Amino acid sequence: MEADILIVDDEEGIRQTMKEFVTVSGFRAVTASSSEEALAVMVEQNFDIVITDISLPGMNGLELTETVKKDFNVEVIVLTGYTQEYSYEEAISKGASDLIFKPVRFEELILRIKRVLKERKLTNERTQMLEKLKKLSITDGLTKLYNSRHFYSQIKTEIDRSVRYEHPLSLLILDIDHFKEYNDRYGHLEGDKVLVRLGQVIKLLLRKMDSAYRYGGEEFTVILPETESDEAQTVAERIRKGVKTIVFTPKPGDEVSISVSIGMTAYQPPEDLSNFIQRADKALYGSKAAGRDKVSALIAQANPEST
Repeated sequence: MEADILIVDDEEGIRQTMKEFVTVSGFRAVTASSSEEALAVMVEQNFDIVITDISLPGMNGLELTETVKKDFNVEVIVLTGYTQEYSYEEAISKGASDLIFKPVRFEELILRIKRVLKERKLTNERTQMLEKLKKLSITDGLTKLYNSRHFYSQIKTEIDRSVRYEHPLSLLILDIDHFKEYNDRYGHLEGDKVLVRLGQVIKLLLRKMDSAYRYGGEEFTVILPETESDEAQTVAERIRKGVKTIVFTPKPGDEVSISVSIGMTAYQPPEDLSNFIQRADKALYGSKAAGRDKVSALIAQANPEST
């Protein structure tokens, strides 16, 4: 079980003896004589465990524990010879994983290290699993863009931010033109390839602050924070033109291009979410009514409820 361990003690003899025993037991060890030195070392190197004495010059071991738990992903084992002054509960409340009273039996220390490392591994695995489940819950399985559930969550957040800071906010809704005919002619597997590639192109053409979503079927949405309507139209046109450059070969000898119709609108406070989205949707249908492969903008009137 490999691990990097930082040993913090102001007595050189204890530091070196502990380092030798920990190293012989199969771990990599580094030492520091004070909390301040330990923090400097941790900036330069990652550790799995910090073993620190409570009694240190300057910042004591509990203060060090609290600091490193706040700023670093590391476990802490605290050592103390003051059985009356410090309790296990106090050390744990500062973020320590364990408290050992001196004199330390090195065999016991190694057992404690192994237990803490095992718990750390389990915690990391649990965290990774939860992050993966969270990502799956907000991601469209086919296109790998965000899904409609996350769209509604994010658009509410962006509206709140737009109102709070009085920043502009724009929205695009895209629809693949004649997609049903494409599916009917070439099959749904080929249609899925179109959806995947379109998602990749949209994502590639966006700025870092923008976000794209598969809204449903062949519809996609793009949230454009801090974006006025004229700039949003520029983004929409970039996407429309980018999509037309893609060539699909759904069967030998057939080279097919697709197009998208796009509706764009800008948020007009204090309108509600449904008005905002419905207006973008109306703009999309305006593009389709005008012959498809177009960007149409629908800007709110002075009274947002009348749009």
